[in-house]
Amino acid sequence: MCGAWGWAAVTSYAVCADVGSTHTKVLVVDLADGALLGTASVATTSATDVMVGLEAAVGQATAAGRVAGGRAPWYVCSSAGGGLRLAVVGYEELVTAEAGRRVGLSAGARVVHVAAGRLDASAVAAVRAARPDVVLLVGGTDGGDGEVLLHNAGRLARARWRVPVVLAGNVEVREEAREVLAQRGVPVTVAENVLPDIGVLRPGPAREAIRQVFLRHVIGGKRLSRGRRFAGLVRAATPDAVLSGVEALADHLDGDLLVVDVGGATTDVYSALTADERAEGAGQPVAGMWWRSRTVEGDLGVRWSAPDVVRAAGAEGLLGEDEQRSLAQAAAVRAGDPGLLPAGPEDWAVDRRLAGLAATLAVRRHARARPGEWSGRDLRDVRLVVGSGGVLRHDEPRQARQVVTQILDDHGGGWPVPRAARAVVDVEYVLAAAGLLAGEHPQAAVGLLRRRLLTGEPVGW
Repeated sequence: MCGAWGWAAVTSYAVCADVGSTHTKVLVVDLADGALLGTASVATTSATDVMVGLEAAVGQATAAGRVAGGRAPWYVCSSAGGGLRLAVVGYEELVTAEAGRRVGLSAGARVVHVAAGRLDASAVAAVRAARPDVVLLVGGTDGGDGEVLLHNAGRLARARWRVPVVLAGNVEVREEAREVLAQRGVPVTVAENVLPDIGVLRPGPAREAIRQVFLRHVIGGKRLSRGRRFAGLVRAATPDAVLSGVEALADHLDGDLLVVDVGGATTDVYSALTADERAEGAGQPVAGMWWRSRTVEGDLGVRWSAPDVVRAAGAEGLLGEDEQRSLAQAAAVRAGDPGLLPAGPEDWAVDRRLAGLAATLAVRRHARARPGEWSGRDLRDVRLVVGSGGVLRHDEPRQARQVVTQILDDHGGGWPVPRAARAVVDVEYVLAAAGLLAGEHPQAAVGLLRRRLLTGEPVGW
């Protein structure tokens, strides 16, 4: 992006930044058509002040695009400091607790604990031990059981709970539960029921409430920056922004979409399916059909979690004994030195193998049936598979696409693979940027996605 273009004549552009745990990525986007004017990536300065790294990245990106960064609005998402840790407390594990877990994932959270039923002292201690940033308190369909929701609100109140609570349960007792919490000083935000009726999942209001609590309480509370500016700039958790980008891309494609983000510690999978006859009949989940979804596999990654990838792949029959033994040694080296960079072809080959296994395992788990479901996610009509993550971004493009293509060739995972999908790699992390822009600048968001992920395809592909 550093060509000698002269100073950009276009003044309508935005700075989109993703402040990650290890790197801060910045894109400068033309708001008229989604053209990418400049990019930069620097190490996230979490140890001192994340604004130092963010401002440095913005300076590099705007200089590359030959635009004035001070004149542009900033759209920022963040997963620095561990991102958003969420605990779900629900009524029954296969219904409302599972629905709450799904809503939390859609809001960009890492669900660190799920509790179901009436909380007792040990259950409250378990929630506290998980160190959540936010608790999502759900329970009961509207007009259904309200006693468990009230009981759990009382338990948290008496436990002198100070972590913010998003209350999204049975409407008939929700106000009473809110009063119980508020009277004891528990920060509480009310949202509509995530499961107003059996089989009806309504994630939007709770997702928005979690987002707002994240912005008000979590970003500032992590002390990532000495001043208040960073907390004022952040608009969403990074996975929340990515899911918004996935949704914008799926709407443009008018077809099913799958995204796999392979990280050092976790692998996230996003899918956006077209609502159709699958919403009815025997395959409908008790906790509601989840058309736009995200799952997080905390044991699948190419650095911190590399040994877990090898163990899981061996258990699923993806590795022979000899390869498992040699790959386990290489994985242990990476877990011991998460900052390790590939030094040559052999290192790259190991990283590709770990990434391919992590992606395959994560998609298998995403597609298979979960508790409360009679069938898994039907990905046969997926038209586009997008790979993301540093291990793919820094690899040679053809090799990175081959890693993603492994998902399409996984016929032994117990789920039907896409029948006619194309694989691409999000080299410039445009999904997060598009998600940040989608609300206020939908045309720019779609233009950015088309230019960087659908190059060469006609409009409406």
